[in-house]
Amino acid sequence: MRLWIKIRNVFRRDALNAELEEEMRLHLEEAVASGRDAMEARRAFGNFINTREAAQSVKLAVWLDNLMSDFVFASRQLRKNKVASVAAIVSLGLAIGACTSSFRLIDALLFRPLPVADADRLRVMTMSFTDLEGREDYTDSFNYPLFRELRHALKDQAAVIGLGYTGRQDITFGSDDEIERAHRQHVSGWTFEAFGLRPAVGRLFTENDDLKPNAHPVAVLAHDYWRRRFGGDPKVIGKTFRMGKTLFEIVGVGPEGYAGTETGTPADFFIPMMMEGEAIHEAGLSWFRAWVAPHPGASVELIRQRSEGIVRAHRQERVKGWPAGAPKARVAAYVNTRLELRPATAGYSSAQKRYRTALGILGVLVGLVLVITCANIANLMTAQAAARAREMALRVSIGAGRLRLIQLVLAESALLALCASVLGFGFALWSAPAVMSRINPPDNPLRLALPSDERVFFFMTALAFVVTVTFGLFPALRASSVRPVSALKGGESPHSKRRLMHALVAVQAAFCFVVHFTAGLFLASFDRLSNQPLGFSADRVLSLQASSLDNAPPEAFEQIVAHLRSLPGVEAAGISGFPLLSGSGWSNDVHVNGAPPHVVAPYFLAVSPEWLATMKVPLLAGRDFRNEDAYPRVAIVNESFAKRYFDGENPVGRTFEKDGGRNTSKRTRMEIVGYVKDARYRDMREPIRPTIYVPFRSVDEKGAPVGTQRASFVVRTDSGNPLAMASILRKAVPASRSEFRVSGILTQRELVELHTLRERLLALLGTFFAMLALVLAGVGLYGVLDYSVLQRRREIGIRMALGAPPADLAWRVSAGIFSMLIVGSGAGIALGLLSERYLEKLVFGVKVTDWWMLATPAAIIFAAAIGAATVPIARAMRVDPATMVRAE
Repeated sequence: MRLWIKIRNVFRRDALNAELEEEMRLHLEEAVASGRDAMEARRAFGNFINTREAAQSVKLAVWLDNLMSDFVFASRQLRKNKVASVAAIVSLGLAIGACTSSFRLIDALLFRPLPVADADRLRVMTMSFTDLEGREDYTDSFNYPLFRELRHALKDQAAVIGLGYTGRQDITFGSDDEIERAHRQHVSGWTFEAFGLRPAVGRLFTENDDLKPNAHPVAVLAHDYWRRRFGGDPKVIGKTFRMGKTLFEIVGVGPEGYAGTETGTPADFFIPMMMEGEAIHEAGLSWFRAWVAPHPGASVELIRQRSEGIVRAHRQERVKGWPAGAPKARVAAYVNTRLELRPATAGYSSAQKRYRTALGILGVLVGLVLVITCANIANLMTAQAAARAREMALRVSIGAGRLRLIQLVLAESALLALCASVLGFGFALWSAPAVMSRINPPDNPLRLALPSDERVFFFMTALAFVVTVTFGLFPALRASSVRPVSALKGGESPHSKRRLMHALVAVQAAFCFVVHFTAGLFLASFDRLSNQPLGFSADRVLSLQASSLDNAPPEAFEQIVAHLRSLPGVEAAGISGFPLLSGSGWSNDVHVNGAPPHVVAPYFLAVSPEWLATMKVPLLAGRDFRNEDAYPRVAIVNESFAKRYFDGENPVGRTFEKDGGRNTSKRTRMEIVGYVKDARYRDMREPIRPTIYVPFRSVDEKGAPVGTQRASFVVRTDSGNPLAMASILRKAVPASRSEFRVSGILTQRELVELHTLRERLLALLGTFFAMLALVLAGVGLYGVLDYSVLQRRREIGIRMALGAPPADLAWRVSAGIFSMLIVGSGAGIALGLLSERYLEKLVFGVKVTDWWMLATPAAIIFAAAIGAATVPIARAMRVDPATMVRAE
């Protein structure tokens, strides 16, 4: 009989039984019709039930029928122990959900391939180096002259593609009052062809669109943006939008699913590289990544070696134009770069670099919580198997084989895992977007595709299988090894089961220690970083990024800030080139008393009069800038500058010389007119560097004002919620000067918190996993102690009858468990110390080997263990000796 018919019969058991009964009835009637006696015919036919079952074994897929029966029995067992079953399903569901949620995030950011042809062959060029502070780092930025050299040299081995960083831009589809912000990415004209992409509407770029600077102002929309912004209207082809002073024509829409190569920051539209204008010719401006798609059969290592030689030759040529006094260490670090071709199958972005290690550590923590959960449920099922020893002995006595018993117990484990997986899937659907919202910068949120597709399904299926085997196999083997005679007499020794359960307690303690140890590191790191002194007040401060289409004179910016100061609710206002802690930076070499420049150049920041007062940066000596002050004549310096160049003395009245740049040896003398306290400039993690504040008003060599297009207006409000004035301030800027627009508004507090996003995420999730691990370990410990008390009731009663003190009984009941906790904590300490090299990049201001970092998790685990042991020990103390002795 065909297999599929046998499988179908399993699901139509009642109909099959009816058919078999009808067939047997017809056989009996046929025998009687042939002249045989009815009773004789029935005796010759044999036992009716045995005959039906024999026929069923032929017509049914017996293995599937047995499996179905086992699952039905398993469901009854779960309903019989409702509280334990619900606790197991909920704890395992949370663990599976956390694992699936972590997988969705890690897969979306690090592993999901780009929807392009042969994504596994793609590489990104990076240049590794040792920075001036001895740390290993790399950069992925290239300038266009070098890119052109690389493309020409590698044309026979690979396609070299330029792809810009995805960034938000102000664009207008209608009037200039209707400003929108969209993500733009520069791409080489041959990008779409090299990626094997086809347009959804219109056409994509060709190499002819990317030959001359500013010659082809055309754009291709990303498919998702086309759907969101235009509702999928095919008539969008031919429409125009303005970005800056350039009018772009939309010529096509990209294929569905493709939104650029910067994972986490999908592009909304693409423009040719040549539309970056003069940057095409500037060797000192690095502004995009160089991608490599090797031709079939080409050697990646040979491409790397050839590219490295070109990069070094290019840099050696460039340093010839640097000032003669440039520090040798800086020159060596610049020239002696090591080029690498990093895999980019899943795209390449700064978000991957920022969160790769953090997500990996969280994945390990989730895995440890899952192991603790499995150990906990394995202990529960081991205890249940001990309680069912007589049942298993009876099954063996009537002919059940060992594999049959293993299948029976594993069916219960599989059903438990299945119910937990359903719960976990719902938890993962909610938790993955919730976690992603925690790592979103306020002005540029991380956007990841989190589909629940076949990748997630296969992961959950594999996870459910692993979980079933992990916590179900040992109890199944234990249950199947029962000895019928001993078990039916009640003589089955519980000691071997307790040893297994105690070993699982040690495993839970070790992994719980590691989870708590790691969570403690993350909490301490977040606390240290969050409480770093800023040197300024971030409360009630708004930063407005404003720009005009053309360079505006300094007077225009001064007019706007004067208008902002006059508004009700504004306490103070100033101008800066960019906000503090925005990630932007400007550094330049300086010379003091004719000495060569320091290997680490000081920071510069252009600010207006009253900016120091607005940000509440304390003035230690000298004065603030005046309206007539201009760059590059005067400057204000911080404490770190005075310590480096003037031995910490008051530098007011002294001078320094600023280098004119790498292509000129000209220097400009500047006078120090003010001295201020140190303030954070670019990053919360780096030491405060020497900083030079210069006037926002700038003049050229002839004293004529120099205009600029953009600046940041810093406003301190009277209100505790500065965002309440955001709309008023946004309208006030163009009301004062109609050519200006506000492209973004952020509070200074948001900019500060942006630097603790990763640490906040790690601390939050680490704390959650630590609490979950502690609860699970406590529940597991309670179950083991409770089982131990139940198994030893007779022994406890006899000891109490013989006069054993309560303390001695409590020690005998719990000694084995607490010894396992000590063993597990010791193993956890060893694992924590081994993890130092992996955690050191994620912690700030905390040493992994600090004694309190090792002692605190152990103290928490033992406190929880004592709490969990209270009830079982109290139950042991309530044993009635007379009853137990009579039972004995």
